[in-house]
Amino acid sequence: MYLLGIDIGTSFIKVSLVEASTQKCITTVSYPDTENAITSHQNGWAEQSPMMWWEQVQAGILKLHKSAKLALPSYDSTQIAAIGIAYQMHGLVLVDKNKKVLRDSIIWCDSRAVPYGDKAFDSIGHEKCLSHLLNSPGNFTAAKLAWVKENEPAVYAQIGKVMLPGDFIAMQLTGEITTTSAALSEGIFWDFKNNAISNEVLNYFGFDASIFPAVQEVFSHHGALSSSVANSLSLKAGIPISYKAGDQPNNALSLNVLNPGEVAATAGTSGVIYGVGDTLSYDMQSRVNSFAHVNHTPVENRIGMLLCINGTGILNSWIKKWIGNNFDYNQMNQAAATIAPGSDGLTILPFGNGAERIFNNKIVGAHMLGIDLNKHTAAHIFNAAQEGIAFAFRYGLDIMRENNLQPSVIKAGKANLFLSPVFTNAFVNATGVPVALYNVEGSVGAALGAAKGAGLYKTISDAFADSQPIVTIEPTQTKQYNALYENWKNNLQQILQIK
Repeated sequence: MYLLGIDIGTSFIKVSLVEASTQKCITTVSYPDTENAITSHQNGWAEQSPMMWWEQVQAGILKLHKSAKLALPSYDSTQIAAIGIAYQMHGLVLVDKNKKVLRDSIIWCDSRAVPYGDKAFDSIGHEKCLSHLLNSPGNFTAAKLAWVKENEPAVYAQIGKVMLPGDFIAMQLTGEITTTSAALSEGIFWDFKNNAISNEVLNYFGFDASIFPAVQEVFSHHGALSSSVANSLSLKAGIPISYKAGDQPNNALSLNVLNPGEVAATAGTSGVIYGVGDTLSYDMQSRVNSFAHVNHTPVENRIGMLLCINGTGILNSWIKKWIGNNFDYNQMNQAAATIAPGSDGLTILPFGNGAERIFNNKIVGAHMLGIDLNKHTAAHIFNAAQEGIAFAFRYGLDIMRENNLQPSVIKAGKANLFLSPVFTNAFVNATGVPVALYNVEGSVGAALGAAKGAGLYKTISDAFADSQPIVTIEPTQTKQYNALYENWKNNLQQILQIK
């Protein structure tokens, strides 16, 4: 018996096949071969096509079948028992009453809705928003929908349902539309005290409750694979879609981060530290955001405190594309490792991907400071970028420490920037916290989540009982990196004053 996991990332779609009885991944594929573009019609805007995601999910599943046959000649796709979906958080997907997409998705790093969220925060009331929504409406999905309502009234008038990206892919697979309190919480639609869609948000923005899908638990039946889709993808009709979660809660699930005090991190297109708590806590400035974790219930609070830095891996990708000397990421990592910590005085601030929550939704931009035209090389830029990203994590972790998160260890997948010794060493020593690296994929976590949702495991932890780190890296150079961080932070403060 197999499980299928789908991860709808910003850059790629990943699909994994997992053996249910052993929890072992048979194969993982990504699609397409080159990173997806983000459409930016104006400065600070960011959009992607939901139909592009759907086309890539289908191509990824067909690619998976071929890979699975090579890895396991006895592979039979009719033995897939459940499907799970992880997705990029906060995206706005709009369909009409016939389930046709009305416009491209306004995705997580789009900044256009900041004024709408800020005005809602003031009008609804700071205390009301923070105590009920756990956040300012900020730049999240509700504010993005408000932007559409005001600026694209003809589109808004046609809305049949409002969805998050994972809801949309589940709809394409099944023809059914559901959502979860976790998804609505990341969109800042969810009232935690009343355990319902927020009347204050609906009334303030003038949203009709009918445009929201039925709300179900994360681990539940979100529809069955339709016959037409099953035939086109060489799958069995009726497979349940039994798990949907945003990429960061799903990453935490994949690392078995489920209980209060446990902390996960990712360093992909964006950078995230995600800690679990058991109270309805919030940051007074909404620099750190609180959402329902995958195992949150009205009876047992499990709140994911999420620190997001938009400009992390996307900076590394930008450097690879425009400065990388045709290097791949591994070659960039090797070149960066030839440069001593501190990059010979070159400083890079990575905040060039929209409004950053840690700066109260301010657009800071990416900056390179202290360039010596006679000394600095591409390798210095590779090194300074990775150090700058690590220092951004430290800056954010200090905010989380202000909110009583004190991690003794941070779990992360050995992927993306954590594949780089330079970044990992800078992260560990700048934060002063050991990092345990695991061999995990978000799509594998989604597959295992689907098994729990389909009733194949009694508890969530059963799916990760044998999870062990590949390596744990301890801080050994904290004094040196603290000094480098303070210099980096001083440069940041000067830029913030200018901005």
